[in-house]
Amino acid sequence: MKTNAARILDALGVRYELRAYEVDPDDLTAETVARKIGLPLDQVWKTLVARGDRTGVLLAVVAGNAQLDLKALARLAGDRKVDTVPLKEVQPLTGYIRGGVTALGAKKDYPVFVDETIELFDVVSISAGMRGLQILLAPSDYLRVVKATVGPISH
Repeated sequence: MKTNAARILDALGVRYELRAYEVDPDDLTAETVARKIGLPLDQVWKTLVARGDRTGVLLAVVAGNAQLDLKALARLAGDRKVDTVPLKEVQPLTGYIRGGVTALGAKKDYPVFVDETIELFDVVSISAGMRGLQILLAPSDYLRVVKATVGPISH
């Protein structure tokens, strides 16, 4: 099954692998996804939707075993303050539901900020734009395609 995110990668000639898993709507944690797709937790990356006081809506991408550092994200984005958006705003802003948010093919071309530790890996996993499907690809390809700004945004 191809998602918009996969079609974007196809159009750009980016190599990737799709990996499906059984979804438990009551457990959408990165830990569960990592276990189900057979990757270490630090290679499964989650996309969070935030809003900066200057930047507006932005996407923050951090490893599954990390927490987003809002102050560090604000510094990197050039904001004084950044907060994650309420869950009810995620789908209207991105077109994706919780557990399926990705920077690839979101409703708008929001600025993307990715934690610098992504560059430690040969392969990372990101959501394919729906629950139950992950895209495995090289971090360098992902960063290039989403035009990411990379920096220390997690702890």
